[in-house]
Amino acid sequence: MKRLFLRPAVLLAGILTTFAINIQAQDLNSATLLTRSEQYDKAEAMFQELIKKEPANSRNYFFLGENYLADYFADTISNSLTVAANSAKEIYQKGVSANANDPLNYVGLAKVAFYLDDEKTAAEMRTKARSLLPAYKSIKKITPPAPEYAFTLAKIAESYIKDDRVDTSQALPLIREAIKIDNKNRDVYLIAGDIYILVNDGSKAISLYNQAQFADPQSPTANMKIGNIYVKGRALQVAIPYYEQAVELNATYAPAYRELGQLYSLAGRFEQSKEYFRKYLDLTQGNIPAKIRYVNSLFYAKEYDEVIQNVQEIFAVDQSRTYMNRIAGYSCFEKNPPDYDKALSYMETLFKTVAPERIIKKDYHYLARILLKKNQAYPKTLDDLNSMRTQLDKEKTRLTIATTAADKAKAKATVDDLTAKIAKGEKDVAAADVEIDRAFTAYAKVLSYKPDDRAMLNEIANNYYNFKRYDGAAKTWSLLIDPAKESPEDYMRIGRAFYSGEKYKSADSVFNIVVTKSPSYVPGYLFIARTYSKMDPDTKLGLAKPKFEKLVDVAGSDSSKYESEMMESFGYLSYYNMMNDNYAKSKEYYNRMINLNSNNKEFKIKGYNGLGSLETKMAGNEKTLEGRLPYLAKAEEAYSKILAIDPNNSSAKSSLNYIRDFQKQVKGGINPNEIKGIISNASGQPVPYASIRVKDTAAENLSNGKGEFKFEIPQGSEVLIISAKGYKTQELPITKARVYNVTLVQ
Repeated sequence: MKRLFLRPAVLLAGILTTFAINIQAQDLNSATLLTRSEQYDKAEAMFQELIKKEPANSRNYFFLGENYLADYFADTISNSLTVAANSAKEIYQKGVSANANDPLNYVGLAKVAFYLDDEKTAAEMRTKARSLLPAYKSIKKITPPAPEYAFTLAKIAESYIKDDRVDTSQALPLIREAIKIDNKNRDVYLIAGDIYILVNDGSKAISLYNQAQFADPQSPTANMKIGNIYVKGRALQVAIPYYEQAVELNATYAPAYRELGQLYSLAGRFEQSKEYFRKYLDLTQGNIPAKIRYVNSLFYAKEYDEVIQNVQEIFAVDQSRTYMNRIAGYSCFEKNPPDYDKALSYMETLFKTVAPERIIKKDYHYLARILLKKNQAYPKTLDDLNSMRTQLDKEKTRLTIATTAADKAKAKATVDDLTAKIAKGEKDVAAADVEIDRAFTAYAKVLSYKPDDRAMLNEIANNYYNFKRYDGAAKTWSLLIDPAKESPEDYMRIGRAFYSGEKYKSADSVFNIVVTKSPSYVPGYLFIARTYSKMDPDTKLGLAKPKFEKLVDVAGSDSSKYESEMMESFGYLSYYNMMNDNYAKSKEYYNRMINLNSNNKEFKIKGYNGLGSLETKMAGNEKTLEGRLPYLAKAEEAYSKILAIDPNNSSAKSSLNYIRDFQKQVKGGINPNEIKGIISNASGQPVPYASIRVKDTAAENLSNGKGEFKFEIPQGSEVLIISAKGYKTQELPITKARVYNVTLVQ
């Protein structure tokens, strides 16, 4: 934009009547035109020459500072706000030294302070600038109206714009006053339009831009800004005439061609897009800064492969532009398919070759995202590794009990294969851990720019959770708790993170906050019950029993809405009571499963399966053969009901076959499938209450206080599963032997 300057001494004397356009002003206009044409390097050189010629002229300093800031905002990817702001600040301060009564350089200092979040200094500088303007009543008779006065007010209003937001309570009164003072000032109308765009009043903005065009018919800027409004609204065809009009007004106005190039790229007309971009580069004499802006345009047009190619072309000519590794790294990340290794390579080169003050917030953000995406398989790899470790323990048991050379060789080959895979998996996880930790270090850098960035905190917490850094997720989410707007779910995700990280006491504390604040919030009670179940995995202590009973009470207020929570509660309570020989209570909960929802077949199957297991257990505990038959008949009935619901239910079929075999054995008075043994530990001491279960059936028994067990198993049973709290679970093949003495390992 064309920027005019206020000369306070003349205003204070009250003698400003006309504006003489001299040679010096023409030079200043030429320099500012270069800024508007986005030829910032050339503009800087011209401003520096003007400063050498007239070091006491404060206007030259102000527009050079504006040039530095415009250069930054034209390319926020390549440039650093800190560097640009400091350069502008230095030149504005020189402008103040040149003429302490010129308000514009104070406005420049206010802008810089505002961009760097120094609100106090920004306010002081605005106040200082305003104090150098006389009360309007003392100059209102000047003819023509004071454009420099109005322009200064507009620039103060502009100083309230940051991050695509504007404080309208401060900016709009200034703009209105500026228009009142000079209603023919193009620059005032352009700034006013920019402000209304930020408050999403496109109609008002277009009206103001049209007034700017009327004030200066030969300027292409207003047409470009109107075109930008339509592009923002995705009305691409409507935008085209405005850009073309800008070109007609000034055929050498390079930014118009760049905008048309971007526009046609958005419209998918890539050949026309490239034609306009070539024209843009020709007008800017193909210089590297212009090509960099072209590359930025390609990036925003999502032409990521083109970006990477052009960056390499720039490096071939000028290797000093190492900051271009930034946009190349971003593009490798964004393109489809992405290339995370190459993206990381570009970013690492950037961090090694660019001065720390030129590293921007977005660099750390992209680095974090690249590292995490590069290791996105980490959670699955970790799960697979844990599964292989469990499988390896089983295979080692198979190897130990193998009786033939062939079986031993087969088991050993499996053990060796799993061992090699685990070693590789552990190596991969260790390498991934290093990069993932580095990603969160980069996230910490991002937060250092704006510690209360809620969107960023949420992104970080989600990634902590996804990458199984549950403690970090919980602590980060806790930073997002807003007492004025808190909800149960805000606390729940913190509690779930502690729960997933096996920090059960911390999880319990958080979930209790939820139910204290919201006594009817069912998910809170559900996770309290789950937490206590995790703290007592063998249900020996019954820690979760009162918690699930409380859940049933609360969820029972609307059992249809909370039927899944009710089913989970019934599942725990029925099993707990069965294992503690409270068969009547266990049966009650299994029947509640069946009757919870008459239309839910899955619920009924679970309930009948539980009843079948319960009756089978009761039959096994019965000492007389005759006493077993009624229980077995009820078990047979339960499994038959499952098959009536789901005729293909393989588990029910297997269990039913087992029950019928059991009945035959009982009726025949013989027990050919009875097995027995003693469960002990490595010290030879008995392990009481160990579980001995036949895999894939309901057949199960517990060892007594002496570690002894005896029960009948289904015909054709293949594997026993022996487990006890504090010991590793073992699986062993069932052979013709009927005695199985097992040593459990802690």
